[in-house]
Amino acid sequence: MAVSSVTVPSPRVPPGEDAYASWYERVLGWTVVGGPPAQLVTGTRFDVLELPSDAGAALLRGPVATGPVALMGRRMRFLVAPGSADELDGLLAWLEWGGVALDLAALGEGGRITAPKPPGAPSGEGPREAAVWLRPPEKGCEALLPSLPAPGKGAGPAGGPDLVRLVAAAATQCHRARLRRTHRTRQPWVFS
Repeated sequence: MAVSSVTVPSPRVPPGEDAYASWYERVLGWTVVGGPPAQLVTGTRFDVLELPSDAGAALLRGPVATGPVALMGRRMRFLVAPGSADELDGLLAWLEWGGVALDLAALGEGGRITAPKPPGAPSGEGPREAAVWLRPPEKGCEALLPSLPAPGKGAGPAGGPDLVRLVAAAATQCHRARLRRTHRTRQPWVFS
């Protein structure tokens, strides 16, 4: 009896969380853990600068260059070069924002963020507060993430966006957003 060779296709990844995790691992080469929802590990391929969404929206409207940006609930997450999270406190102090309550945080080594839906994923799936990309990542985008300038060179390994400018603009927008929120909650003065 002759045995025929039949090629069986690889199983397809079902839509949903597994497909999302697979996209991050296969296309971008990023580390994904846990789930659902899948979590992207920070500190290896990128760090994250996180701020309130109203401050982040104002930052996106400005002239400062950024890398990929995600929105999760009321927080915006800007991807920056690995190691940038360790520089945040020093940069804020150097920019004279040290000691000011900004609601600006950084996630570096050992951190995680919820994986947003990959670009092109069907909309309408997942919870309403699911993370989404406002500026999605592309393969190789890590080389152009905001970073500290090398001595005598532009920012980033390929002269990409400058982390100092991004942090300065983010701190300014966080402060302005906090002042706007405070102003809205105060009662107007009543003169008689």
